Amino acid sequence: MAALARWCVTHRLTAVLLWLSALVGVTVASGIAGSAYSNDYEVPGTESGRAAALLEENFRGQGGDRDTVVWHTERGSVRAAAVQDRMSTVLDDIAELPGVASVTTPYDPAGPATAPAGTPAAGTAGTSAGPGPSAPVHEPGRISEDGRTAYATVAFDRPADEIPPDRIQAVVDTARAAATDGVQVELGGSAVALTEAPASHTAEIVGVAVAAVVLFLAFGSLAASLLPIATALVSVGTAYAGIGLLGHVMTVADFAPMLGMLIGLGVGIDYALFIVTRHRKGLKRGLPVAEAARNAVATTGRAVVFAGATVCIALLGMLILRLGFLNGVAIAASLTVVLTVAASVTLLPALLSFIGMRALSRRERARLAEHGPEPELPTGFAARWSAFVERHPKLLGAVAAVVMVVLALPTFGLHLGTSDQGNNPAASTTRQAYDLLADGFGPGVNGPLTLVAELDGADDRLALTTLPDALRATGGIESVGPVTYSGSGNTAVLTVVPETAPQSRQTSDLVDRLRDEVLPTAERGTSLEVYVGGVTAGYDDFAQVIIGKLPLFVGVVIALGCLLLLLAFRSIGIPLKAALMNVAAVASAFGVVVAIFQWGIGSELLGLGRAGPIEPFLPVIMVSVLFGLSMDYQVFLVSRMYEEWLETGDNRRAVRVGLAETSRVINSAAVIMIAVFLAFVLSGDRVIAMFGIGLAAAVALDAFVLRTLLVPALMHMLGGANWWLPAWLDRVLPRISIENPECRDPDHAKIPWQRASDDGRLVP
Repeated sequence: MAALARWCVTHRLTAVLLWLSALVGVTVASGIAGSAYSNDYEVPGTESGRAAALLEENFRGQGGDRDTVVWHTERGSVRAAAVQDRMSTVLDDIAELPGVASVTTPYDPAGPATAPAGTPAAGTAGTSAGPGPSAPVHEPGRISEDGRTAYATVAFDRPADEIPPDRIQAVVDTARAAATDGVQVELGGSAVALTEAPASHTAEIVGVAVAAVVLFLAFGSLAASLLPIATALVSVGTAYAGIGLLGHVMTVADFAPMLGMLIGLGVGIDYALFIVTRHRKGLKRGLPVAEAARNAVATTGRAVVFAGATVCIALLGMLILRLGFLNGVAIAASLTVVLTVAASVTLLPALLSFIGMRALSRRERARLAEHGPEPELPTGFAARWSAFVERHPKLLGAVAAVVMVVLALPTFGLHLGTSDQGNNPAASTTRQAYDLLADGFGPGVNGPLTLVAELDGADDRLALTTLPDALRATGGIESVGPVTYSGSGNTAVLTVVPETAPQSRQTSDLVDRLRDEVLPTAERGTSLEVYVGGVTAGYDDFAQVIIGKLPLFVGVVIALGCLLLLLAFRSIGIPLKAALMNVAAVASAFGVVVAIFQWGIGSELLGLGRAGPIEPFLPVIMVSVLFGLSMDYQVFLVSRMYEEWLETGDNRRAVRVGLAETSRVINSAAVIMIAVFLAFVLSGDRVIAMFGIGLAAAVALDAFVLRTLLVPALMHMLGGANWWLPAWLDRVLPRISIENPECRDPDHAKIPWQRASDDGRLVP
């Protein structure tokens, strides 16, 4: 690491130009190649996956996106001549727009009927899922029983993510122009939802701005506060473009770039903060700029690499689930972390050498010139807090444990399921269209189930003809469409509209009842095979696969993290406490997510939409990210304690000094990361908002409750047992060092730290 830092400082212009060339080159390549994201949540081997495969094979040519125009009158009827004439004219205009294949209206009985759009294509597993074949389905009517609500289906000539945005906007503008004081017109569907996505980068700008303010307050130097921002922006920008290219070679979800940016900005700024802090300490000790930068990378830079490695290991743990959708997310996020670490140990030292002594504030430079190098003793609140924890470890440890347990309680009510346009903000047109359809036609119309049958002979056809009546006699079903056969006649499909919403547990129970009771009865004595697919079925299957593999995944991530900490700190207690703290942080963060997004506490107020279930893939991705981020603070806190333990063999002193010297920078880093994560709530994307709030809650609890309260309290109570390692294991384990002993601050060894004085300060 020292040699790498020396090269970057010596060839600082070359290092900067190499990074800028990489940023520009990858961005240009990504712009030329375009995006190829795919939200394919299908799980091969599941029943909904089989239904999707049959639809893809036998109902090709119907993959264009289908969206819905919904209109509603508070007074009178949608059959009124004025309303009918106005809407018929508008729908005719929409049918003539470029990219529109057809429009099916409720005023044309001869027209083909399809499910209301906003409903994903059968065979996909969510409203944001990638294009799939649309099953021919039938609705009993496009005008509600009370005559106040009607809908038309707009069929585009291609999937939503392939439609030029201006063509979608033209449809939206044409339809909305039909609204009057007496007629409300709204639109729903995957293509329409793309017009609601914010085009600005408000979230990123707000997060970076808050981080810059915190850095300036911490350093007092504008130049020093801008370097972590610049380093993170270059590395994250390169990763963002790189993820776009990655989508051409593997399945990458459309939210992966935003997730990577969220993680990259948070950890990138924090990693640079730690290195700049160490560099500034070197300058205050009187070291030349080049040597201070080299020592910062050789010491804290090694800890950054170690922390980044733990994040990547946790993220890549998703690969053991063998789900293509999550593989792309794992590799995309890991790529971002790798680039942020690389920039922190190469680009940052080069930039530090450019600004020279301006890494210190004017007051610090003046004091250094007047008084020369001085030992930097931890004073103020950090020192007083460290002494306070030492005096009351049991009480403070109990308080911290109670806080974590209370926040984790909502996690026991976690419900995984679909998140659809009914969860969008109340003011959005997709949400209002969803609600109008649910009010006028029943909640199940927004998420019909698709039953796909494989046929082999006349007996199967005969058995299938009796199935609709059996379905109508099944509780929980609102309506059943007619059976439609493929051109070859070996596949048939029919649509079942539940009485309950797609997100309802009753709908999931209906799926289980159809699979376990109703369909086996219809298939008995024949070779008929009927599969339940559609939105709810696909998400239920996806959730069950993840839940089944989650224990193995969490176990592997914990085991690998513990192994790394065991090698680094040569202790049994440190890795075990870290695993316990990580589990506590994850559970409490999920409790916050469940309370806001599932229970709906403040969700509408925050502009996050209506309460609903948690996305099935969220636990896996959040566990990966949170375990990695939790390890960061564990490494930075305990590494300083470990250094003091090796020098003195005094556990109380090691914990006291380690907490006093690292808590300020850890808290500053946490504030930055929390600000960046919370800023992404402004992204307008429900999934990203879930990640942002969950990660922000986890970091806040980790930094302010666990690492600066519960961990030191436990370490005080355990005493020397913190560092115990069996002699035989010590001989077997390879020796690694997070920090280069040759580059450690000699002042630590020279200052004989004593217990806290009466005013709470650590004094020599």
